[in-house]
Amino acid sequence: MMKELELKYGCNPNQKPSRLYMADGTDLPVEVLSGRPGYINFLDAFNSWQLVKELKEALNLPAAASFKHVSPTSGAVGIPLSESLKKACFVDDIDGLDSSPLACAYARARGTDRMSSFGDWIALSDVCDAVTASIIKREVSDGVIAPGYTKEALEILKTKRKGNYNIVKIDPSYRPDPIERKQVFGITFEQGRNEFVIDRALLSHIVTANKAFPESALRDLIVSLITLKYTQSNSVCYAVDGQAIGVGAGQQSRIHCTRLAGGKADTWHLRQHEKVLSLPFRADLGRADRDNVIDGYINKNEEDVCADGVWQKYFDRRPEPLTAEEAEAYLKGITGVSLGSDAFFPFSDNIERAKKSGVSYIAEPGGSIRDDAVIECCDKYGMVMAFTGMRLFHH
Repeated sequence: MMKELELKYGCNPNQKPSRLYMADGTDLPVEVLSGRPGYINFLDAFNSWQLVKELKEALNLPAAASFKHVSPTSGAVGIPLSESLKKACFVDDIDGLDSSPLACAYARARGTDRMSSFGDWIALSDVCDAVTASIIKREVSDGVIAPGYTKEALEILKTKRKGNYNIVKIDPSYRPDPIERKQVFGITFEQGRNEFVIDRALLSHIVTANKAFPESALRDLIVSLITLKYTQSNSVCYAVDGQAIGVGAGQQSRIHCTRLAGGKADTWHLRQHEKVLSLPFRADLGRADRDNVIDGYINKNEEDVCADGVWQKYFDRRPEPLTAEEAEAYLKGITGVSLGSDAFFPFSDNIERAKKSGVSYIAEPGGSIRDDAVIECCDKYGMVMAFTGMRLFHH
C-alpha cells in the first residue's frame, strides 16, 4: 500500500497537478497492479466498487458493473444467461461461463448497453477468475477494480494493452469516514455519506391495488435502486433477470430519464430478436463495429445498414430489415420488467412510457403532489408500486 498516488492529470490534460491521497495520512486502500489509472478512472473505480459491494451484500450473489463517466451502463448479479442472451452479449463462445457466477455477472453488465460500455471501467465484487478475465481481455476497456485476482486471471489481464491495462486491487475491508468532503470553486462541501441500506424491507410500502411482488421483482428492484444510488441524477433504471437493462442518467427532466432508459431497455430486448441474432456479419467485422451495426439495424440511426451499397460493408448478404411493426410486436410481449427512480415521478407520463417497455413493478420514493395520479395510472395497468420514502440523488 502507499500513502499517495500521483496521477497523470485531472479530468482534462490541462488540470495539473493531480493525485490521490488520504487526508488523515493513512495508506490508500488500493494497489495498482498494472497500468496507470487516471483521475476519471478512479472516480469510476470507487463509485463502481461501492455499487458491486452493495449488490453482493444485498443479494448474496457475485456482482459486476460497467461504468462510463461516473455512471453505470449496467450493474448485474451472477445469474446464468440463456443461450439467446449469451449470443446477444457475444459470450456464447466463452468456455466455462456457466460455472462462474462472476463471469455471468460481467457478461450481463457488459452486454446490456454495449455501445455505452465501449471503453468502460469494470468493477467486480469478488476475486476475478480466469473466465471473467477472458471476457474482459477481448473487450475495449479502460480498467478493472476487484478485491483480488487469481494468478491465471492476472496473467490474462496483463496481456491487454501490451501490459499496460489498468488493474486495481482494493482492500474489501476498507470503510470510509462517515463524513465526506469535496471542493467546488475552492469552497469545501461537507455531508454525511449516503449509508442508506437498500433491501427487501424498503419495498414493503406498496401503494397500488396489486400488491403481489414476486421474489424476482424484489431482486430486480434492489438491483435497480442500488444502481441508481451510484448514477448521476436525475436517474431512472429498468431491470430484469438480475441486471440493469436501461439506465437513464443525468437528465434534467425525469420523463427524459424514463424515455432514455426505456429506449436502452428496448434495444437490449431487441438484441435477442431472431432477426438480430441471425444477422450475417462479415467474418472480418470487429466486435465494436458489430455493436454499432446492431444498434443501427434496431434503431434506424445515422445510416440504413440494410441499404444497397451500405450492407456490403457489414454483411455477407443483404439482411431483411427489422420492421417497426415487428419490433413493436416483439416488445408488446415483454412483461415483468422492474423500474426504479431516484426521486418521485411527478407525472403519470413516466408510467405510460414504462408500460411500453414491459414494466410491471416500480419502486420510487413517493411524495409528489401528484402521487394519486401516478398510482391511478399504475392501477390501470395492474402494476405493483412501492414507495420507498428515500431519495437517491447522486452528484
